[in-house]
Amino acid sequence: MLELKHVSYEVEEEGRRVGILRDVSFSVDENRFVVITGPNGGGKSTIAKIIAGVIRPTGGQILLDGRDVTDKSITERARLGIGYALQQPVRFKGIDVKDLLCIAAGHPLNTAQACEYLSRVGLCARDYVHREVNASLSGGELKRIEIATLLARKPRLSVFDEPEAGIDLWSFQSLIHVFEQMRGEIKDSSIVVISHQERILSIADELIVVADGQIEHQGPRDEILPQLIGTDSAIGSCSRLVERG
Repeated sequence: MLELKHVSYEVEEEGRRVGILRDVSFSVDENRFVVITGPNGGGKSTIAKIIAGVIRPTGGQILLDGRDVTDKSITERARLGIGYALQQPVRFKGIDVKDLLCIAAGHPLNTAQACEYLSRVGLCARDYVHREVNASLSGGELKRIEIATLLARKPRLSVFDEPEAGIDLWSFQSLIHVFEQMRGEIKDSSIVVISHQERILSIADELIVVADGQIEHQGPRDEILPQLIGTDSAIGSCSRLVERG
């Protein structure tokens, strides 16, 4: 499904080139739930942005179903089946939740259909379907609405960049339940999550560990996770989660 071949990414800082990613190669097969983890600043979110097309690599290739998408824009990749959920979901003044779900689905939805997607992410559907996607929504609510939009889109590959960021403990517990459900329902698609939360790592099929811009480890969860417990790559406590907005 997805393959990164020798991907690198550099930025210019104070007149010199700084390597953020160096020779990153891995693949994600169909019907897999893969978590990319590692210390903060190691390059995890950069990989997510490169897969989605938010930024372009300075070297290497990105293949989706064998097709080279390296030079494709985020819009073109979305049309080819890559869905991307931001760390901090965007608020849309003047657009309600049902409108957003219709845009994601690519066709009109009736209220019952929109409510079905909201119910799947643990929201009391009729309380939210006509809510405006603005500052009245909390970080946890926005995260779940964003996941609902991906469910409506049905992408071949869903990429979630640190979905636990900026949400409270209760919302985090609900988020885990949503991901468990999504993992159980994967069909002809795959999910990639950027995270260092142990609860999310524990439901993955495979783990990819990124540090200092390179792949340190890659393999089945049961093989990799025991090596990570208690390290900066796997934070078991939710005590750092705070509500933002």
